[in-house]
Amino acid sequence: MKKKIAIKLFIITVIFFIIFITTQLLFQSLFFQNFYTDRKTKILSKNLESFSKDYVKNIGNIDKTLENIKSFEENNNAKIVILESNGLLSYITDGQEMRESIKVKMVKDIIRQWTSDPEAFKDLQKKGETVTYIFNDREYNIKNIVTIEPIIFNNIPGKVIFAVSSLQSVEEAVAVMKEFYTYIYIAALVLIVLMSFIYSKIISKPLIHLNEKALKMASLDFTEKCSVESEDEIGNLGRTLNFLSDNLSSALKGLQDSNDKLKKDIEKEKQLEEMRKEFVASVSHELKTPISLIAGYAEGIKDHIVKEEDKDYYMDVIIDEAERMSCLVSDMLELSRLESGTVKINKEPFFIDKTINKIIKKLEGIKEDYNKGIKIEKSLEENLEAFGEENKIEEVITNFLTNALRHTKEEGYIFVRAKGDKAKHNIIVEIENQGEQIPEEEIEKIWDRFYKLDKSRNREAGGTGLGLAIVKNILILHDSEYGVVNTESGVKFYFIMKRNR
Repeated sequence: MKKKIAIKLFIITVIFFIIFITTQLLFQSLFFQNFYTDRKTKILSKNLESFSKDYVKNIGNIDKTLENIKSFEENNNAKIVILESNGLLSYITDGQEMRESIKVKMVKDIIRQWTSDPEAFKDLQKKGETVTYIFNDREYNIKNIVTIEPIIFNNIPGKVIFAVSSLQSVEEAVAVMKEFYTYIYIAALVLIVLMSFIYSKIISKPLIHLNEKALKMASLDFTEKCSVESEDEIGNLGRTLNFLSDNLSSALKGLQDSNDKLKKDIEKEKQLEEMRKEFVASVSHELKTPISLIAGYAEGIKDHIVKEEDKDYYMDVIIDEAERMSCLVSDMLELSRLESGTVKINKEPFFIDKTINKIIKKLEGIKEDYNKGIKIEKSLEENLEAFGEENKIEEVITNFLTNALRHTKEEGYIFVRAKGDKAKHNIIVEIENQGEQIPEEEIEKIWDRFYKLDKSRNREAGGTGLGLAIVKNILILHDSEYGVVNTESGVKFYFIMKRNR
């Protein structure tokens, strides 16, 4: 594009100006001499008519006549000759000075031409009309304009005035001009090429710029704008392209946003579908075992195949599994309510250090159930006033502590810490237990529903697999940061909540 339009403009401009300058020079070379000769002939004829009238008017005043003759000759670059009616010479300019000159000889030749033919001379006098023609002196090869004006007194032919003007200077000037035109033509060609190059660059540059921006627009790149600011059609085109670019960019951004949203919706729908499938599978798995146990033990009691001393054990198993199912259903209902977004928490100030102490005291009673000699160490800043729903936060801390009890090694420690950050106006709660670390690839997954590190879903490990999912949703409702990290001795769960102002 760049080369094509620049070259086209350059070639067209060069050709146009070459044709123009060539036509001008040819026209002047061919027609200038004829034009000049024709114009000078008309002027000489007109001026001679005017001179003859003055001559008649001042025919008795020799001084005035001589003055008029001199003025005429100077103004028209001509020589005056006056013949009597019989053809004899009456007056010739400065005859003594020009006696042997070329001009005198040519004038004499012209007069001789007329006087040698008396009939033609008389006929000229009778008509009384001005006669103008070109006399070509063959001896000297000089052309002259000859104008003859007969003077008639009372319808009687009188004197005849001849005006002779040489065209030698014109021919010489034309010859010089033709030679000069050669140099003018060469200089003009150089100037034409240079100016055409500059002109083509000036015109093609904004067009090339617009084309580049249009190509980028075609490639859906709307980052650059046309910088053509002229007030002509090219400038208007640039502004139109910028307007089109803005509209297309906005439309494309809108489509991209809609497409991204659609992709997210599709991805979310896929995730929800996967979650539904996983949820159904997990619920089925979690409910299948207790239902099977309850059914099996109940049938054993009904069919009297159980010994009397084992009946209490069978009944305890049925009750335990029913309670487990009840907890699972309760957790599922609570998680469903939390995830639906319909739960509204009632935030109030409360002392989180006292809440933690209360939870630890309750868990002291069941700690021995794990029979691992676990010790709980506290590091709690006193009078830490948090802002949230105490029951929900208590559920979070209880879940973290029960998980810690399950996964702490024998004779291990559980460290419970709570401290305030006055600068950030928040409270950090940490629960760390000594034991096995969580594999790095599993850390983000432990917050999912029914997710257990024990892939075999060992019932002895306890829990429904919904606890951390419930915790996550409670903390989200409190706008709290939360997480889990591996430490040198085990695993640490933490959350950060707002401090009461």
